[in-house]
Amino acid sequence: MLKSAICDMLKIKYPVFQGGMAHIADADLAAAVSNGGGLGIISAMNYDAKYLKGQIDKARSLTDKPFGVNVMLMSPHTDEVAKLLADEKVSVITTGAGNPEKYMKMWNDAGIKVIPVVASTALAKIVERLGASAVIAEGGESGGHVGDTTTMALVPQVCDAVSVPVLAAGGIADGRGMAAALMLGAVGVQIGTRFLVATECNVHQNYKNKVLKAGDISTIVTGKRLGHPVRSIKTPFSRAYAKAEYSDISDNDLENMAVGALRLAAVEGDEKNGCFLAGQVAGMVNKEQSAKEIIEEICTDAEKILKGAEKWVN
Repeated sequence: MLKSAICDMLKIKYPVFQGGMAHIADADLAAAVSNGGGLGIISAMNYDAKYLKGQIDKARSLTDKPFGVNVMLMSPHTDEVAKLLADEKVSVITTGAGNPEKYMKMWNDAGIKVIPVVASTALAKIVERLGASAVIAEGGESGGHVGDTTTMALVPQVCDAVSVPVLAAGGIADGRGMAAALMLGAVGVQIGTRFLVATECNVHQNYKNKVLKAGDISTIVTGKRLGHPVRSIKTPFSRAYAKAEYSDISDNDLENMAVGALRLAAVEGDEKNGCFLAGQVAGMVNKEQSAKEIIEEICTDAEKILKGAEKWVN
C-alpha cells in the first residue's frame, strides 16, 4: 500500500488531498474523502465564520478522521475565519491566493498543520520559514486560479527549494499522474477535478456532465489581463469573457463580468452564464464514483505502476 511522510504527519491512510474547490468543497465531500482514507478539505471561500463553523460541525458529525479547511486569503472574512479555525483547532489548513504570514503564528500556536498552496519556489521558501508543515506545489494545469509553471517543472524545483514535504497538484487524475508526482519528489497529491464527479459531491449535475463530456482541449484560461488567470471549461460564458478581455472594456467592467459566475455553475448549473472551473485532466475523467473508490483506484494503480518501473532499468 502507498504510504508516505504526509500519511504519518496527518494520520491519514492515503497521501491524497481533495482540493478546496469554492462553492463545491463542502462538509459532505470533505467527510467522504476523509472516510475514504484521504484528507478531505472544506472551502472557506468568501464565507463568514458562522457559515464555516456550521460546515466544520457537520463534517465532525460525519467523520472521525482528520479533515482540513482551505482559506482563500483574498476573502473579506479572512480575519474572522482565521481566528475561528484556531479556536476550532482543525487538523489542517491549506491556503491560497496570497501569503498566509499574518495568521501563521496563531495557527501554529493552535497546533494546526498549515500547508499552503504555492505556485513558485519563492513563496514555498517564505512559508517554510513561517512554519508551514508542508506545501502544495500547484501547476498551471489545474482548474481555478492558476500560475504559469507546469506541474512537471514546478514540483521538482519546489522539492529542491524546501526541506518540508511537498505535495503535487495540477494535472493529476489517475494512478499515472500520482506515480509521476512521487517520482518528481512529492510525498502525495492534491486532486480537484476528479472529485467533482464523486457521488458525494453536491455540485450541480450539469457541472458534473460538463466534466464527464470534456476532452483534452476543453479548457481555457482567462483573466490574465487582470493578473489572476483562471482555468475553466469552454462555455458561452468563458468564450465571451475571453473575447471581452481583448476588447476596450474597462478592467472594472471586465472584473464584474465574472461576479457570481462560479456560483451560477456550481449551484444552479447555468450552462450559459456559469463559469465551470476544471483542470486540463477533465478529459480523463469519465465516470462517477464514490470518493473512496476514486482514492483507492488512484492509489492502487499508482502502486502497480511504481512496482513495474524496474522494467525500464537494465
